[in-house]
Amino acid sequence: MKRAIVLVLGLIVLASLVLAGCKAAGPEKVRVVMDATWPPFETLDETTKAPIGFDVDLMNAIATKEGLQVEFVNIPFDSALTGMAQCQYDVAISAITITDERKKSMLFSDPYFSAGQIVTVAKDNQDINSKDDLPGKKIGAMIGTTGAIEAEKIQGAEYKAYDTIDLAFLDVMSGQLDAVIADNPLALGFIGQNPDKIKAVGPVFTDENYGIAACNKKPELLDKINKGLAAIKADGVIDQLVQKWLVQTKP
Repeated sequence: MKRAIVLVLGLIVLASLVLAGCKAAGPEKVRVVMDATWPPFETLDETTKAPIGFDVDLMNAIATKEGLQVEFVNIPFDSALTGMAQCQYDVAISAITITDERKKSMLFSDPYFSAGQIVTVAKDNQDINSKDDLPGKKIGAMIGTTGAIEAEKIQGAEYKAYDTIDLAFLDVMSGQLDAVIADNPLALGFIGQNPDKIKAVGPVFTDENYGIAACNKKPELLDKINKGLAAIKADGVIDQLVQKWLVQTKP
């Protein structure tokens, strides 16, 4: 009898330890960095100051599918990319175009959105009708973005770098800048808010895909992100987010 009691007590203790271990493990915590100055993909709620947007909803949906606990960190875009390259963060989602150069220092998920660069000018501007008219002009883009890469390629143009893209659009409206190069969903969003002040000119002139970046030391985390991304695509979540955040930006 004594041996039976000891055995039962031992099993109870073992079960308690297992349950405690399970409880301690909990959901995997993931630090997600972004630059919340890029509506409608990421911006700060004016009241709560919490990040909102297409990318925020997308990452939360993936986290729900894969049992991840997300902590969003809001810093400038260039610093976010540098931090990801050094694995200071687990994940980055911030309308990040997948490029060969960025692949050298971070992992990327499967693409989740297609975009491209477009030129925005003042509403009354008659001199610039496409990217081809930008040589000799003063053009702006946000530092670290593919828009900045394209702006710097234009021979004879004066390029001005901005820490946040809204300042570039404000300078176009005030006449201090001739044009802005930026992702078309973002540009159309600003144009939609200021249709009497700015306009898009010419076609979208690059073909880009957004991806979710992950620390290059965490391929297993990337696998979870891709699995969750595939699941929410199949559930129609991407289409729902397009309707929620992007339909109003279409011309």
